Amino acid sequence: MTPAVTAAVLIAAVTHAGWNAIAHRITDKLVGFALISGGGLLIGLALLPFVPVPAAAAWPYLLASAALHIAYYALLMRSFELGDFGQAYPIARGSAPLVVTVLAALFAHEVPDGWAAAGIVLSCAGLTGVALWGLRGRTPDWAAIGAALATGLSIAVYTVVDGLGVRASGSSLGYVAWLMTVQGTVIPAYALWRWRGSAAARLRPHAALGLVGAAMSVTAYGLVLWAQTRAALAPIAALRESSILVGAAIGAVFFKERFGAPRIAAAALMVAGIGLMLRAG
Repeated sequence: MTPAVTAAVLIAAVTHAGWNAIAHRITDKLVGFALISGGGLLIGLALLPFVPVPAAAAWPYLLASAALHIAYYALLMRSFELGDFGQAYPIARGSAPLVVTVLAALFAHEVPDGWAAAGIVLSCAGLTGVALWGLRGRTPDWAAIGAALATGLSIAVYTVVDGLGVRASGSSLGYVAWLMTVQGTVIPAYALWRWRGSAAARLRPHAALGLVGAAMSVTAYGLVLWAQTRAALAPIAALRESSILVGAAIGAVFFKERFGAPRIAAAALMVAGIGLMLRAG
């Protein structure tokens, strides 16, 4: 992982946490995700005349990824409805890197060396600590945790699918533009059908915020796709989940959710794991 790849993934982590926070802040989750997904569609359409069409070998991956992203959005909406942002987001993001490591080894033949494997495991341990802090002394909300874990599984699968697809596409920008265009139609179309005539009234109050979230979403994933053409999938997936730290800070500052010493310790563990991954790179 070169400094440029590392910087791109870290910027993606910050922007990803930002658009998720915007989605969580909009009370009606369907409104938030319709705006973010629809905004991604508009950005994709605007890019299409200026980017190459992905190579034929990339299209099975792109179409599979579009379906997986729609499932991811649905699961993430459910996670945000059931749980606090400061825990739903970390569980969803923190559960993905280990699954990516296994899938990348199986399908991309990327077996991490000792340093990278240790870093991934250590980072995931830290992420788990961030996610599970605050559960002691009260009954876990298994529905919320289950939805977040299912979201993490969808993240892991589309990460590997997109990693293979963007490498076959010949253009990371062309791949992301077409991906946003294909996947961005479904949720807005469903929302328009469900609201039947009241869409404008529902969307207007949150339109500016939702479109900012869309721009952040496209930027975040575009940077990750570019990085996946230049480094192994598993370390990128683990480093990207440093967004959990940003998400926890956003939860503490904007949603008044406690951070606390245990999360700081878990965050330090995750930073140590990232250091091992960068040493391996």
